[in-house]
Amino acid sequence: MRALSRFVNGIEVAVRLFGWIAAWTCVALVLMVAGDVFVRYFLRTGSVWLQELQWHLISPIALFGMSYALYCGEQVRVDVLFERFPAWLARVIEVVGGLALMAFAVYGVYLAMPWVQQSWLRGESSPNPGGLPYRWALKGLIPLGFGLLALQGLAHALRHGFGLPNPDNAPQHAPRTTGH
Repeated sequence: MRALSRFVNGIEVAVRLFGWIAAWTCVALVLMVAGDVFVRYFLRTGSVWLQELQWHLISPIALFGMSYALYCGEQVRVDVLFERFPAWLARVIEVVGGLALMAFAVYGVYLAMPWVQQSWLRGESSPNPGGLPYRWALKGLIPLGFGLLALQGLAHALRHGFGLPNPDNAPQHAPRTTGH
């Protein structure tokens, strides 16, 4: 059980790291948008690459943020019903949901890989003059993000399935242990 707990905690350390990256990417995006607005409206100039970079930064926010949201217990569920379930049923739902999410995410990786490979082989870049090169690198975040989600889905299912305790620094997202 100790090895399983270390395994789950290891996955969650990686998820927290990528969540941190997503959070700081949000900060960078806000600063870039504010700077871009300032430059366009007050200095009457702008650049295609800066606007494309803003669009591109949304990808890591969403792709890394989805696994962090699951880690923090911010996934979508109908809490008004979920909180009325007995503890054993809530735990079953969390385990099945985590496993289903893992399967979905693995399928996402499977679907994305040929697309990313094709983009990489072509050396895909922006079609816009003055746009960003290396669009294939941005597309490479898709299987990475879904792979991270698959790992967090597995960690979620294992944590709830085996009733593993949360580390001291983790948000409390386990279902309550008292039943009706």
